[in-house]
Amino acid sequence: MALYGAAAAVLEGLERGAGGVKALVFQSRFPHVRQLYALVSETLRYSAVLEELLAGAALLRAEKKLSPQLAKVLVYDLLFGKGLKCGGRWKALARRHRARLEAELARLKVRRKVSGNEELLALAQAGGPGASQVPRYVRVNTLRTCVDDVIEFFKREGYCYLGKAASVEELRSLSGKKFLLDLHLPELLVFPPQTDFHDNVLYTSGHIILQDKASCLPAFLLSPAAGAHVIDACAAPGNKTSHLAAILKNKGQIFAFDVDTKRLATMSTMLTRAGVTGFQLAQQDFLTVDPGDPKYSKVAYILLDPSCSGSGMVNRVPVAEAAASAERLQALAGFQRKVLSHGLSFPALRRLVYSTCSLHREENEDVVGAVLQEWGSAFRLVDAFPGWPCRGLAAFPGAESCLRASTADTLTQGFFVAVLERRGDGAAASRSLPAAAGDSPQHGEGTEPGAAPKKRRRKKQRKVCAALPGNCRCSKQRRSGGKQVK
Repeated sequence: MALYGAAAAVLEGLERGAGGVKALVFQSRFPHVRQLYALVSETLRYSAVLEELLAGAALLRAEKKLSPQLAKVLVYDLLFGKGLKCGGRWKALARRHRARLEAELARLKVRRKVSGNEELLALAQAGGPGASQVPRYVRVNTLRTCVDDVIEFFKREGYCYLGKAASVEELRSLSGKKFLLDLHLPELLVFPPQTDFHDNVLYTSGHIILQDKASCLPAFLLSPAAGAHVIDACAAPGNKTSHLAAILKNKGQIFAFDVDTKRLATMSTMLTRAGVTGFQLAQQDFLTVDPGDPKYSKVAYILLDPSCSGSGMVNRVPVAEAAASAERLQALAGFQRKVLSHGLSFPALRRLVYSTCSLHREENEDVVGAVLQEWGSAFRLVDAFPGWPCRGLAAFPGAESCLRASTADTLTQGFFVAVLERRGDGAAASRSLPAAAGDSPQHGEGTEPGAAPKKRRRKKQRKVCAALPGNCRCSKQRRSGGKQVK
């Protein structure tokens, strides 16, 4: 019962605007964070369907002591999940109403003219804010394996590889067991929406990371050189940190900060599973970190993804959470300006990437513009990804160099990214910015979909890598400081 109570508390917190899904899950003190996060996410995904079922079956009228949030969680697991895991009164309650709920589900499918749960879900979400449109993005963890081997693995699992996407429209048309290589990011595979890999061996072994495309942009655009010292200022839950480590090839040093002990513990487990070495986690508010500390004298790159309203996360939160009050936006923007200015004060800094999962100008262009004005001519805004279709709002001259992302235009969560560089280092630093995937040779480019890449590799090695993640030779050939990556 503890799981369902914790999930209901997270849903209730979301409705109150107390925070985002991840923050509330970590604050819940429930011991199995991944299990709780998965249950909350899936309940939110089915929310529209669950509301119809609860209304049709009149469950809340029959059980007056049952909260709407707990009812949603119980009914989700009863009808769409892996079955109820609780005992006692709540299990008895759910079983008492099971026949009525199943009958209402059947009637709903007849009315919608669908036969499966996913079809019903797609129809229910069609009228929402783009939630069902976002594909499943899978970042290949190059510390553990390589893109070619992951592609071969999924082909053996029955998926059909269609090659590299040429447009966003190709991503939009994905269905069934088809997948593509992303057109912008070279280590990102794209599957149809709602494809679930949480139980896949590649995910549980750390060979792939389930990460939205927009969330991959900050580390990709920071592009630290191998051997560099990097700060991840607001690091948990760790996806961006693991991406930085992959770009660094585990050569260099990552200093990762977060204020929550439990989030850091979970992050440490995640980074170990992903094969990340050369990192230091600290339970510390980044604003209290001393830029003059000799420990950080070589920090040349900072990734800053501070707390925000989360208004861009259309796939995971109710619409009500996106409507931040003016007072809350003002408070968030004040904190964001302070932490961005603090990041720019590190003496050896060459490049900083500022990002949010917010749609609000107050947290994005206004913050960047104010801090650039505060620092005068010391830093400049870089046009880091000219081929990206969505640019910053015209809040100040040059704001179009910022990047925006949205479900409608980029098929991602809502996101904002700005790349700032110290003047004087700009010419050299800009040359090291990454190119888009379309500017470099790609996996399988020039071949038929599903064909082997031009770069030949031993078939025996590929089979070992794809079939047995723990024996992947790609990761065994990667070494950090002369030691095999674990």
